[in-house]
Amino acid sequence: MTERTTVGIVGAGPAGLLLGHLLAAANVPFVIVENRSREHVLSRIRAGVLEQSSVDVLDRFGLADRLHAEGLVHGGIHLQVEGRRFHVDFEDLVGRTVTVYGQQQVVLDLMRRHDELGSAVHYGASEVTPVDVTGDEPHLRFVVGGEQHDLAARFVVGADGYHGVCRTVIPPEALNPAERAYDCAWLGVLADVAPSTDELVYALHPDGFAMHSMRSPSVSRLYLQVDPGEDIADWSDERIWDGLQERLGIPGWTLTPGPITEKSITPMRSSVASTLTYGRLFLAGDAGHIVPPTGAKGLNAAIADVAMLGDALTVAVGGSETALASYSDRALARQWKIQYFSQWMTDMLHLPGPSTPPAERDFRYRSRVGQLDFVTTSRFAQQTLAEQYTGLAIA
Repeated sequence: MTERTTVGIVGAGPAGLLLGHLLAAANVPFVIVENRSREHVLSRIRAGVLEQSSVDVLDRFGLADRLHAEGLVHGGIHLQVEGRRFHVDFEDLVGRTVTVYGQQQVVLDLMRRHDELGSAVHYGASEVTPVDVTGDEPHLRFVVGGEQHDLAARFVVGADGYHGVCRTVIPPEALNPAERAYDCAWLGVLADVAPSTDELVYALHPDGFAMHSMRSPSVSRLYLQVDPGEDIADWSDERIWDGLQERLGIPGWTLTPGPITEKSITPMRSSVASTLTYGRLFLAGDAGHIVPPTGAKGLNAAIADVAMLGDALTVAVGGSETALASYSDRALARQWKIQYFSQWMTDMLHLPGPSTPPAERDFRYRSRVGQLDFVTTSRFAQQTLAEQYTGLAIA
């Protein structure tokens, strides 16, 4: 089957689905191709904190009704070190907030709206292949239900993640990613228990980092720093709760345990492609860059990319490709600020890996204690944190 559209989008995660809505609002034709099933896409447990900047984008396109009804608006976070917990008040510092709302809920909202629009979204596509992306009319070839599709488009967008096919189309010398692997990982759990905190808690402890987050008033999301080589099978529910209580506990406060419904270990790394543009192919979100989760930037960075790219594509369809030509430079300039913040948060709150000599490990722990003491006693340091955590401007 041969089809034609203006923008062919690979990936039906939040980046691809949101881009479709931005294009639909400008009456730009598009087709979305996703190699996973709709059910699989909805089942992926991912980020849960939306910057004010991201909420503003969703509001701009009328996509935030359920978010405002069910999301948890937070005016700050708690930083904790050596049993002392300090509140960083974003509203007081920069007049902004964040909203706790799971990524899968964002995806569900976007999917439902596409259903209402009757958008062309192909789930369960196999053999997805971008072709001739450096030519005047690139193609997407894929198979759905045993039928071969050949989609001609003016532009192709890779929103299919770090392991997706689109970034493999770009020659290695052009993609040329800058990368950093961290010597720690996160053991994350979902638990059917009401959160024991009003806002997120980021804690540094001699045993390592811990975090208390949430997904709803009845579901908690919690994390422990572990070594990247750890086996999740070695972590019983009891061991996890004991570790969380040890690292998060402070006088007068107790962590309430509950049934754990999901647990996994995720290594942490950073990667940024040298370019998000190759011919008529444009990368957005994780396809172009990934960050460690400490600063809650992955989903938010994808939304920012899409906001910039959607506007640039709309203008390009109208006749001027100037904004499209500068998309990669603008998105990467913002991304490197995000990488800096995510690295800063990660280094400040995590212990070095087990291969670090004991004397150096102790030094690095004490220096992190000093760093947190500075942040929690300096309004200027807190303003810097608050400005970046709630979201930089999307230019």
